[in-house]
Amino acid sequence: MSVIDHVRDMAAAGLHSNVRLLSSLLLTMSNNNPEMFSPSQKYQLLVYHADSLFHDKEYRNAVSKYTMALQQKKALTKTSKVRPSTGNAATMPQNQSLPSEIEVKYKMAECYTMLKQDKDAVAILDGIPSRQRTPKINMMLANLYKKAGQERSAVTSYKEVLRQCPLALDAILGLLSLSVKGAEVASMTLNVIQSIPNLDWLSAWIKAYAFVHTGDNTRAINTICSLEKKSLLRDNVDLLGSLADLYFRVGDNKNAILKFEQAQMLDPYLIKGMDIYGYLLAREGRLEDVENLGCRLFNISDQHAEPWVVSGCHSFYTKRHSRALYLGAKAIQLNSNSVQALLLKGAALRNMGRVQEAIIHFREAIRLAPCRLDCCEGLIECYLASNSVREAMVMANNVYKTLGANAQTLTLLATVCLEDPVTQEKAKTLLDKALFQRPDYIKAVVKKAELLSNLDPNDQKSLEGMQKMEKEESPTDATQEEDVDDMEGSGEEGDLEGSDSEAAQWADQEQWFGMQ
Repeated sequence: MSVIDHVRDMAAAGLHSNVRLLSSLLLTMSNNNPEMFSPSQKYQLLVYHADSLFHDKEYRNAVSKYTMALQQKKALTKTSKVRPSTGNAATMPQNQSLPSEIEVKYKMAECYTMLKQDKDAVAILDGIPSRQRTPKINMMLANLYKKAGQERSAVTSYKEVLRQCPLALDAILGLLSLSVKGAEVASMTLNVIQSIPNLDWLSAWIKAYAFVHTGDNTRAINTICSLEKKSLLRDNVDLLGSLADLYFRVGDNKNAILKFEQAQMLDPYLIKGMDIYGYLLAREGRLEDVENLGCRLFNISDQHAEPWVVSGCHSFYTKRHSRALYLGAKAIQLNSNSVQALLLKGAALRNMGRVQEAIIHFREAIRLAPCRLDCCEGLIECYLASNSVREAMVMANNVYKTLGANAQTLTLLATVCLEDPVTQEKAKTLLDKALFQRPDYIKAVVKKAELLSNLDPNDQKSLEGMQKMEKEESPTDATQEEDVDDMEGSGEEGDLEGSDSEAAQWADQEQWFGMQ
């Protein structure tokens, strides 16, 4: 048994720190005496050393060693072509046990994604021939293509994942998010549904999320409710979380909070969706609950965006906008696809008077979640704050056409119409339609009251409506102290992740947010 075999066995056993130390020493010996190890042995040492660096999260160093390993493998391949095998049986097991070159490239791509160098990750994976791509390679490529806006390539890669693994549900969600028809996606899973018992729910599951991604929230809620009521899928945390999110989207905050609470009770370590839950609690004025939720989430993991967003909501609703800005930026650093983090930072920037920067964040949120009305509302509020009524009207009309005529879109369009005296009569008609659909929709009630109070300031019903809205919109005590430590700047305009100055200003506050 050679020393390389010992290194390989330790790597297989997960003894990464031991592999790192020993492989480092052996590589130095090899550099000082090139004859000590064969080319294939040096290739193995470089790969195992790079793997140990990857485990220690030293991604740049790992990429460097993986690159050296691939260069060594290339030289090894050339040598084997120049000098054909003499039939020495001793070399066969060694060659068969060499680390996979495909796996090395996948690890390199993982390093690049951790370093936020997505183009490099795509380049290294694109270099792998299509026939040699494993499902995990296709899945990573699909996600990278989607992030880069290369929708056609993303669809192709997701479909390839499903061809190999027809029960890859995240790949199914990826296709639905790229506007692939639900029926087409369902057809890719038909054979497995028919051949395996107890998978009859999958067609309805695909149908539900097809509704989600087309913005048909009501039908999505009905479909998921019917799934959740089935005995085998009752009390599923993912379904409850999806229901909560959908109730939130349609403005039913009471049921959204209820479903989030049910999911939390079933899984006390749940993180997904807790950023929206924290936001809803903050809007309800339950700031102590928000603070407790943030601390609990930090104890579970501080490497997810959700704890930072929840604490940011607490700061925002106690009018500490610069602190909310920092926390939102920190959340975006951890997950650039966190819609709630983008909304938090955008709202903080808007309230600090930095409207143009806020617009960039709301636009990015809309790109990630085009069917979420709150993303569009944030952008429209920014347009109105900068007196860009025309842009706000175009945006509101687009939302109305895309998501349909429901109480929320009608109220949103009416809100913009109220800004122009010429269109106030149209605003009244829109609000009447919204209240006809949902008489209890608070935003429509208050906008109607606002409109009527402008026409007749002594209208008692209008004043009552305005007071109701103030209670809804401003749950915090009016005497809350405004955060006077507003930040002077955050680097370049449009920086979604914030600047070093923001991080430096608030780094000493991390322990306050639950960091230990």
